[in-house]
Amino acid sequence: MREGPTDPTVLEALEWFVRMRDDKVSDHDRRAFQDWLDQDESHAIAWAHAEALWKRFDIVRPEIDKLRRSQNPLSRRNVIVGAGIAIMAGGSLYTYSRRDLFADYTTDLGERRTVPLADGSSVELGSYSAMSVNFTDARRQIRLYRGEGFFDVAADTRRPFTVEAAGGATRALGTKFDVKNVDNAVTVAVSEHAVMVSSGASPAVRVEQGFQLSYDRNGPGGVTEADLGTIEAWRRDRIVFQDVPLRRVLAELERYRRGRILLMSNSIGNIPVTAVFNTKQPEEALQTIADTLPIRVLHATNYVVVVYPVW
Repeated sequence: MREGPTDPTVLEALEWFVRMRDDKVSDHDRRAFQDWLDQDESHAIAWAHAEALWKRFDIVRPEIDKLRRSQNPLSRRNVIVGAGIAIMAGGSLYTYSRRDLFADYTTDLGERRTVPLADGSSVELGSYSAMSVNFTDARRQIRLYRGEGFFDVAADTRRPFTVEAAGGATRALGTKFDVKNVDNAVTVAVSEHAVMVSSGASPAVRVEQGFQLSYDRNGPGGVTEADLGTIEAWRRDRIVFQDVPLRRVLAELERYRRGRILLMSNSIGNIPVTAVFNTKQPEEALQTIADTLPIRVLHATNYVVVVYPVW
């Protein structure tokens, strides 16, 4: 058996670990777990590995508490970098790194902030967002490291206005538009006029008012009609999902609460979700999802929520 946490048997052990920690675990569940444990020697090894992974939460929790208490931005940064906070995500270990440490503007979880720019433009930043601004005599350049921003661009024919995100660039053509960068997947939606979007080696694509385009490391997708009311709902402290896969819903909710939401089974990740949630109440949103879908939500620690199927 491979020892890494991505081994399928370890992933299975992690699912059993979550299941056995549930306060609703039944005698039938316990017997099934024991049967699984007795099936193969590798299962016992995987179970021990899963327990070791879980204990890492207890190791990093004091550092997270220290981080939350700190009011000094530099101190918060040093805690994150120095502690090397490692967490489990779908059975894998990830280390947080803040590539946006030197961003000019940031927002906290659940925060919205309007930033006036020197040229008369403005940017409304959504929850947990970070960007840098670089204006020169020849250009106006924004770098959106993470999160979402609504851009209202002032006209200046001498200096193009460009938003860079996840290896792509959106150039304004005298316009209002929304750029969302989550996990290096970017969606650009145009509310007024048009933009030119370039990504990788593909030719730049013109996106007109009322349309959107998404791109990631695989390049751009096609231009599609945008539901601007849904896209801009975050500006009214709402997030709207219409037949959106559960894994994407959880990723979005994670931007509005502290800690991680771990999806422990691919079998439920594609369940479609249609709902409207208040961004100020992410825990209620999680509870609503648990009440309406065949899933369970376990608060493993104060900072880790595990989502898994009902067996």
